[in-house]
Amino acid sequence: MTRLSVNINKIATLRNSRGGSMPSVKDAAINCQKFGAQGITIHPRPDERHITRKDVYEIKPLISTEFNIEGYPSEEFLKMVIEVQADQVTLVPDSNDQLTSDHGWDTWKHMGFLKEVIARLQSHGIRTSIFVDPNEEAVEGAAETRTDRIELYTEPYATLYPIDRNRAIEPFVRAAKVAEKLGIDVNAGHDLSLENLQFMYHKIPNLKEVSIGHALIADALYLGLETTIQKYLDCLK
Repeated sequence: MTRLSVNINKIATLRNSRGGSMPSVKDAAINCQKFGAQGITIHPRPDERHITRKDVYEIKPLISTEFNIEGYPSEEFLKMVIEVQADQVTLVPDSNDQLTSDHGWDTWKHMGFLKEVIARLQSHGIRTSIFVDPNEEAVEGAAETRTDRIELYTEPYATLYPIDRNRAIEPFVRAAKVAEKLGIDVNAGHDLSLENLQFMYHKIPNLKEVSIGHALIADALYLGLETTIQKYLDCLK
């Protein structure tokens, strides 16, 4: 079964635009799980423009499914995710001022750093995932780091999908097959939507989890959160 983890960053973005506590990211986490999501994803950034450190600590006790925290593995970030005991940490190579994640790790170039970070997280019982491009060489490098999973960066797939979905999915299928051969589980995320999710689900072997935020929260503005989550879950059947 492929699990749906809902990224609630956009709820925090909306809240922060006015200050205060509305809409509540805590309520969002509770309701996403109540409506069927099998995980909650957050990506706290150093400037706290959406999810804040305070949010991280307040959300953790509310998680009854799986808590996935994404971020660049700075010392401050690592201490935080270890302290709250995230279920999964997804390592991304973002700079401090990056608008959104737009590329995966060069796993060979950063091999030593990634090995050290992953071993540290795993020693605390935290599953690790590395954000990578759909590149066979990057996947092979990820295997060398001894990560538990990779997360395929799916924006290129989403961009090409309306033009040629078969060509769009090809590199992701190849990368996932390499991961499967090397014994690494596969997650996927970035710009997945109701339009393109089901096709990817049927094509990618060993797909354990999809993390979806922007499109899902946008759809919920029109459809409601419960209906939207059910529609995304239907894509994973």
